Amino acid sequence: MPKLNFRCIALVAIFAMGLNSIPAQAEIDFGSLSSLSANNPESPIPNGLVVGGVVISGQARYQSQDDALYVIPGAVYFGEQFMYLGDRARYYFYKEGNVSAFAYGRVRFGNLDPEDSTALIGMNKREWQLEAGIGANVVTPYALFTVRAASDVTGTSKGQEALVWADFPIVKDKLLIMPGAGLMIRSENMANYYFGGVSASEAMVGRPEWNTGTTVSPMFSLLSSYRFNKNWLGLAAVSYELYDKGIKNSPLVQHSGELYVITGLGYIW
Repeated sequence: MPKLNFRCIALVAIFAMGLNSIPAQAEIDFGSLSSLSANNPESPIPNGLVVGGVVISGQARYQSQDDALYVIPGAVYFGEQFMYLGDRARYYFYKEGNVSAFAYGRVRFGNLDPEDSTALIGMNKREWQLEAGIGANVVTPYALFTVRAASDVTGTSKGQEALVWADFPIVKDKLLIMPGAGLMIRSENMANYYFGGVSASEAMVGRPEWNTGTTVSPMFSLLSSYRFNKNWLGLAAVSYELYDKGIKNSPLVQHSGELYVITGLGYIW
């Protein structure tokens, strides 16, 4: 696959900036493609700063939450070794040929507050946590593969998460179409804290105690971008996570998965 094609796919990382700015969010880390950005006037994502905004519509996670509709401004930064993307950052400490490795950090925001709804009375508020880990990208002629693992380092959930992902970019002139698929693996502690666990102290009539266990959730996405000119680009994406049964059968969770639709516009500085 031509080198420019892989540079194009880094554009989709701007979506994650918006996704990670709201309490209930799609969990796919589009920023995993950031190491393939390029300082090229014809590339959909150059090195440096991109400023823009996204419109996000998606399914709420918990029974008492309404579906989301957000308009969110923001910015992302792609450098030779450092990447900043909303609530997360990467530092690439190894790049050789088609293989790269990075250190990873993220602030995960809380997503449940019993003060928001009477249906959540008796639940413990889910607080933010800082996560740190490592990951790697492997570029092949047909796909970009990403693996990443991170752990809570603040003692909030005491959980871990791992992602295995593959993207398959198709580029036609200024248009990018890119399907992707993968697995999100969450430890018991992580899944219980942020994805539907109910402890013995939180259980009540109509809300039984629930342990999600370790979960493995398939994920799918379809991303597209279009470069209007030197400075402006348009974005669109659909992403879906099919919940592991430990999550979808929780008395707190209202769907079998999370569907998100994102559109955006970005200005390249």
